[in-house]
Amino acid sequence: MSLADIIRGSMIPLCPIETGMHSRGAPVSPVRAALFDVYGTLFMSGSGDIFVTASGMSGERMRVLEGLLRRYGVEDEASEVFKRYLGEIDRTHERLKGEGCDYPEVQIEKVWMKVLELDDLDRAREFSVEYECLFNPVWPMPYLREMLDRLSAWGVLLGIISNAQFFTPLLFEASLGVQPEDAGFDEELLFYSFRFGRAKPSPLLYERAREHLECRGIAASNTLYTGNDMLNDILPAMRAGFQTALFAGDRRSLRLRDEDPRCSGQGPDMVVTDLQELTDLIIKGRRNAEWVTS
Repeated sequence: MSLADIIRGSMIPLCPIETGMHSRGAPVSPVRAALFDVYGTLFMSGSGDIFVTASGMSGERMRVLEGLLRRYGVEDEASEVFKRYLGEIDRTHERLKGEGCDYPEVQIEKVWMKVLELDDLDRAREFSVEYECLFNPVWPMPYLREMLDRLSAWGVLLGIISNAQFFTPLLFEASLGVQPEDAGFDEELLFYSFRFGRAKPSPLLYERAREHLECRGIAASNTLYTGNDMLNDILPAMRAGFQTALFAGDRRSLRLRDEDPRCSGQGPDMVVTDLQELTDLIIKGRRNAEWVTS
């Protein structure tokens, strides 16, 4: 069974939970490239994010983890394994910070190799996928495939800037039946944090995306970034010069960060509550621009 098959077999339909926010705004200039966050934007996330923190591990979740560990022949207490897991992530972050990394990102399969004392990378990846499926179930946002098809048909370049792990691209294969590149995403515009050792809100991923687009003749002002987190998504995208859309389509993952002074007085160009609405706004802006120039 492939890793995508494991993900597909574990997927249970989720429904968005209304946030109480209302849509506003529109693209300020024609959108030639659209970049997206993954968790909480393109896919609903049961935990609201890619990682489960210590505060999210209830007694029931520990029992679920214990069952997974036993299937992999690990006899240690689940609470002890989870403590080692968090500790290994913290140590890796501290090491990378010492090397000058602003927002370090781990490669989660390597973390599990150390925690579980595995010497088989494939086995560690299987465990990582099963763990993720148990604790962060995902499901495509409504209109995901329709959005990708419609924007591609209009010639909009599609890309991703997201905190992610090796299994993140597999979500598309598991749910849509195709790799991201075959779903309309440009392979040069896939900026996953695990590939760079940097996590959002590091400006690195956004700067690399801007550079790639500029080399292809697309200005930052004609690029729209959509994400659900004001601090990790909207703020660095604004600083890179992109147009921004806050995705407020699911209460589980919406992060307004009102208490964070870095977000004080900041706001996106747009707020959208579903992907169909976002698609309509982008295409409307393109149509209007073509009408003006014709």
